[in-house]
Amino acid sequence: MSSQPPHQWPAPPPSPTPPPYGGPYAGPYGPADRQPPALNGFALASLLVGLLCFPPLGIVFAVVALVQIAKKGERGKALAVVGLVVSVVMSAAVVLAVPVVERAADELGERARAARPSGDVAGVLTDAAELRVGHCFNVPGGDLYAAAPLVYRIDCAEIHDAEVTSATSLGGRRFPGAEELRDTAARDCLSAQDAYAMDTWALPAYAESFYFAPTRGSWSDGDRRIVCVIGTAEQDHRGSLRKDAGTLTPDQVAFLRTMNGVDAVLSRAPEGDVDDELPAYRDWAREVDLALGDEARLLDGAKARPELSGPAGVQRERLDVARREWQRAALAKTPDGFLDAWDRAAAALPVEVEKVLRGAYGLSTTVPPWLEEPAGDGPGAPGTPPGPGRSPSVESA
Repeated sequence: MSSQPPHQWPAPPPSPTPPPYGGPYAGPYGPADRQPPALNGFALASLLVGLLCFPPLGIVFAVVALVQIAKKGERGKALAVVGLVVSVVMSAAVVLAVPVVERAADELGERARAARPSGDVAGVLTDAAELRVGHCFNVPGGDLYAAAPLVYRIDCAEIHDAEVTSATSLGGRRFPGAEELRDTAARDCLSAQDAYAMDTWALPAYAESFYFAPTRGSWSDGDRRIVCVIGTAEQDHRGSLRKDAGTLTPDQVAFLRTMNGVDAVLSRAPEGDVDDELPAYRDWAREVDLALGDEARLLDGAKARPELSGPAGVQRERLDVARREWQRAALAKTPDGFLDAWDRAAAALPVEVEKVLRGAYGLSTTVPPWLEEPAGDGPGAPGTPPGPGRSPSVESA
């Protein structure tokens, strides 16, 4: 029996060298299992939000997208840049469009109000820009608080809601702002009322001061007028309230200017409590004494007139007493001392004496309600005398 060598299997052929990039099925980015970078979500959101919704938010999304793309290697840089540009442009367009929209809204509102039937409002519909000093007018429902009421001009002899005391134009190109405009109008309108209705006792208790001023939108359209009025819409009022230098005698004008000057000083009492503001109150007492000195000089001349000598002489004597007390108040060392002098000074000038004097001058003798009522809440009430006596007539406004 012959021997044979053991069976051997042929050796396997060598493996071929793999082609670059993972073989014939590799994609353009490498092996078949490798994915492309993700698209950044903020990049797409910046474009959509900036174009369709809220442009400022689109700017934020675009900036976030660019930061994340730089850190994570995500796709969408070009999209984020486009979103940023679109958001910036749309934001600028919104800012520029706001004043235009406001003016359009104001115009639509005015047209809508003008289109409404006037109902039972008496008078002729008039542009507010045509109102002049001395004009009387009505507004729908007597609502003088309306931002831009419809104005119906009417004769002052008829029942009316308001009467114009001044109509002035402001200078400057820049809108001063609502607060500054309000302060200017309030100050100017009170001064205008003092000049228009000098006999403050003749103003009815329901008379109030109002003004019509430009809005930001109307200012852009060239509106610069402030119209000051005395409103009487609370009751049916006939007749003009005008009692100015052109309708009064020279003696009446001189008397009222002096008395209104005293009242103006009386109305400027410090706002704080006497205990805390004694130096300010002492300074105020000196101002009152000086104002009463002007009144005393006026009355010295009036005593030479037969028709004025009696009441003018009585008022002059009372003034001497009042001035001594105001001088005491100006030197007071304690709050109690000031209040005591203030109380005596106010009591030295009773309203009844002034009533007789005003009647001698041919002016109103109807004591206003704000003079008949108790002044303040007791001794030391800021800005009001602690006892009976003359109070500032400007309160009628």
